Formats: sequence, C-alpha cells, structure tokens
Amino acid sequence: MVMDARTGEVLHSENADARLHPASLTKMMTLYIAFTAVRNGEISLDDDIRISRHAASEPPSKLGLQSGQKIKFRYLIRAAAVKSANDAATAIGEAIAGSEAAFARRMTDTARALGMTRTTFKNAHGLTEEGHLSTAHDMTVLGRHLLFDFPEYYNIFSRQSTYAGIREVANTNRRLLAAYKGADGIKTGYTRAAGFNLVSSAKRGNERIIATVFGGRSSASRNAKIAELLDLGFKRAPSHAPVQAPSAPVYASADSSGGSISSGKTIRLQTAVKASLRPKMRPGGTSPATGPEAIPTNLVAVAMTEVIEATVAEVQEETVQLAGIGTVAPKARPEELEVVTRVSTSGGRHWGINVGRYPSEYKAERVLLQTALNEMSTLDGSLRKVVRKPTGFDANFLGLTRETADLACRRLQARNQTCFMIGPAS
Repeated sequence: MVMDARTGEVLHSENADARLHPASLTKMMTLYIAFTAVRNGEISLDDDIRISRHAASEPPSKLGLQSGQKIKFRYLIRAAAVKSANDAATAIGEAIAGSEAAFARRMTDTARALGMTRTTFKNAHGLTEEGHLSTAHDMTVLGRHLLFDFPEYYNIFSRQSTYAGIREVANTNRRLLAAYKGADGIKTGYTRAAGFNLVSSAKRGNERIIATVFGGRSSASRNAKIAELLDLGFKRAPSHAPVQAPSAPVYASADSSGGSISSGKTIRLQTAVKASLRPKMRPGGTSPATGPEAIPTNLVAVAMTEVIEATVAEVQEETVQLAGIGTVAPKARPEELEVVTRVSTSGGRHWGINVGRYPSEYKAERVLLQTALNEMSTLDGSLRKVVRKPTGFDANFLGLTRETADLACRRLQARNQTCFMIGPAS
C-alpha cells in the first residue's frame, strides 16, 4: 500500500486487504494507545512500572527486563518503539489495562475506531498467535494516525539509538533511515510466519508518503521494495495538496455496563480519564504544532555499532530525541539537491568509488540507493553524491578510506557491477 499522508489518497495498492501476520508492526498500535493514555492522564511518562513475570518471560527481541523490576513508563515506550522489545510492549499493555488480554481488546477496539476493519489483535508485541492478523491497508492507516494524532511523539520512530532505562538500544530500521532521503520511520516487523514487514514514511518538501510491505523475504529485499514504493508515491503525489487530517477517536470513561466501545469513534475506558496531559517542552521550546508538517525530518547521523537481534539480524539508526521523553533538541535537515547519507570526518577518508554514469539524475540516485542497501558493510558511513557531467550523471560514494574503497569495488565487481576508485585529487 502507498498513501499520500496529506490527503489519505491511495496511490498504489496490491493485495492490501489480505489478512496476514503483522509481527512487530503490532507495536504501532501498542504505542498509539500508550501515547493516548499519557495524553488522557491515565498514566504518566514518569510512572514507575513494576515488571510482571509474564512480561519478563517474553522471547527476544527484548530489553532484558526482570520480574519485579521497576522502570519508568517512558523507557518502555522507547524500548518498544526503537528496539521493538517484546517485554517492554507487554509491560506497556499490562500497565495501562491491567492485563495483556484486556489491552489486546482495547487495541482491537481502537483499530475499529480508526477504520482498521480487517485487524484483530491478540497481544501487545506481535508474536505469532492465532487470530492476530492485519493488512497492509490497515497498517498504513495506523501509520497516518500516528503522524497526525501524535506529532509531539512521532519523532521517536526515527531515533538512531536511545537510552531505555537500563541500557542504550539501537533501532531496527537503521538501514532504510540512513539510505533513503527523507525517511523518518515508522516500524519494522519480523517473524517466521510473517516474513519481513515494514511501514515507512518519508517527507520531501511539501510531500509525505507512507508505504507498507508485508511478507518480505529478507530485510534487504524488503527495504529495496519500500524504497521503490516510496519513489512511486513521490512520483504520483501532487507537489501541493490540502492537508486533510483524519479524525481521531474520542475516549471516555466506561458506563455502568462496562462496555469497551460504543458506536462511532468513542472508545469506552474502564477507568475515568483524568485531565488531558501534554508532554513537557524542552527548555526554550515552543508548543508543538499539529499535523505532519510539524514532524521534524531525521538528521544524518554518525555510524554506530551494529547490533545483532536475537530474532533477526536487523540494526537501526535514528536521529532525534522524543519531545517530552528525550533531552536532545532535534535539528531540521536542510533540503539538499544531492542525495546524502553520512560522511565521516576521520582521517584518511578522502577516497571514493564511482558505480557508473547514467542518463538521468533519478537513475543515478536509484543505483546509489540499491548499492547502499546491498553493500552496507563497506559503504556504511559514506556520502552518496550524484555529479552532473556533459554526457550524463555520475553515481559516486565519497568519504571512504583507500582500503575501504578498494574492498567495496572488488566486492561490487565480483557481482558484475561497474565500479572504479576515485582518488583524493579526482
């Protein structure tokens, strides 16, 4: 599914209503309800949450929480959003609803209120369970609601890494965030039953696109497909379009009958809603704007150590800290004409490689993106640059050491891809 986030217009759809295993895309709903609960005053970011034996026993990927341990709610949010920690997701559900089963019912109720008509949740983390199903259409709708309904929290999804109370954790979406211009989220998912899933959003100028893929065969092929779909979205979306925010559900305390949801978009809670709370702004900050235009784009970040996840070897990076949860102020990435990832300032990185000359800037950018995704081990930390020449557009990676440039070219040439080294004086 490919959607124009500004209007909700579907730009491309293929089997988007097929009910499949969402895997950790489930945590998008877990976090949506967590953000709602904080806003409604049901729980505070600084509340200490006691970890149950059930939450601590969840299989990886996990933060490593221990039964009986106390940890602030904000750290559970960070771990679930960035590391995709299953123990943190379960702890969020139990803290809000008293049990994971009750929380799963609230998740499904919320899904219905958002228009996710073919989604049913059975747990807070997304591990395979009978009847726990969703669709590419429904997850795209949920991604759009996260953008519009919680702009003050959305930037957590683009974090390269974050402190989660007991240790620093890395993002499972690092590769796409680093390689695709404008990408700033949202969530990866993987189980054997589901394959490699991803809901991604990217912003360029006035345009913002959300794309969803279910059932990828590998993280690399999934990322390549998402990049292709995002490109398609930017190509088809108009440069200017009126922003039409989706209507968010209304939450109210439960009536005496204890029903969980009423007609329309009013969700009944089992506990009374307190005064609506907003996250505290950073010193010198201003009130958060609303809508996708208020969402800061992710910065190009320094390279970090790759983390091998217990369930799938995926690593991630992110760039800005969460307003009200983090402490580092986000910086806006300038709108550049060239495609840039990261460049190291360490000594000796004055070499580069050329991977061909192409008839259009778009084609050169596509080759750079595909090459970066397929050759991450040697090209991680380099700068991608398209250089216009009289006979076409050169696709270059810069900011490499001589040894790394030589290794990258040999690896690419072994796969029959054009490559030659660029020296410091080139």
